[in-house]
Amino acid sequence: MNIAVFASHGGSDMQAIIDGCKYNKIDAKVAVVISNNRESMALQRAANEGIPAYHLSAKKFGSEDVLAQEIMKVLSRYDIDMIFLAGYMRMLHISILEKYHNRIFNIHPALLPKFGGKGMYGINVHTAVIEAQEKETGVTIHRVNAEYDSGEIIAQTTVPVLEGDTPEILAARVLEREHAFLVEVIADIANGKIILG
Repeated sequence: MNIAVFASHGGSDMQAIIDGCKYNKIDAKVAVVISNNRESMALQRAANEGIPAYHLSAKKFGSEDVLAQEIMKVLSRYDIDMIFLAGYMRMLHISILEKYHNRIFNIHPALLPKFGGKGMYGINVHTAVIEAQEKETGVTIHRVNAEYDSGEIIAQTTVPVLEGDTPEILAARVLEREHAFLVEVIADIANGKIILG
């Protein structure tokens, strides 16, 4: 199974997927990495691993439609079976969503449907969880559709919120669980326990 990982910034979730494939925990390979941010660490991580990586952005191509065409060309070139959004800060074009229907997944650092939607990413999520005085949070992996964080949930895991947690402390605890959970769930997709569309 060929996986395309889309990432905008640090790429630590992407690295977890790459390592999972490299150490045979996932029966698949990361065939290509796409980032909308020329300076993202994700592109550097891909280069370090010898994985083809592309900086593709609307700014670079002048329109969302042309960007979508360029992304589709890359996905086709690497015979991609599945797309994983690992901290990708853009909504995918409808043409990509349709072509890869049910084969695009995203990871979200909270227990959806709580704390999802536009603007709910990164530290904003953990701040909202603490302000709501939740006793637990977690990680959700869901299919991607045309609305932020609203696709079918395929897996969730919980993480405790502890007294005295700051958003930063909570973020670190969630991220640690996120990396391991990603590998577990993508392994289940690769071996057919979770069905691709």
